[in-house]
Amino acid sequence: MILTTTHNIENFKIVDYLGIVTGSAYDSSYSSNGKKMSFTDMFSMSKYREMYTLGLEAIKEKAFQNLKENAIKLGANAVVGIQLDVEPLANSNTLLVSITGTAVKAE
Repeated sequence: MILTTTHNIENFKIVDYLGIVTGSAYDSSYSSNGKKMSFTDMFSMSKYREMYTLGLEAIKEKAFQNLKENAIKLGANAVVGIQLDVEPLANSNTLLVSITGTAVKAE
């Protein structure tokens, strides 16, 4: 499946626009590969940044998988115009990643 932030795909022709698709995921554990951030790690900026980055990447990957699954349900082979939004939820350490794009058939 082709995923792009642009509204067209170089060397491809979009033959059908199938609709808007979304993918979202959230997590509050800041974990990566089963490793969670310890209490003392929260006070180490380098550890905090590392775990935050790895956790964010894992959440983004889940959201992209959801996006692709939703596009496949519509019969798409590509998603164009992708926009990604990362939001921390108020009064918690939960991150929400939401991805939106247009499902298309491209040849």
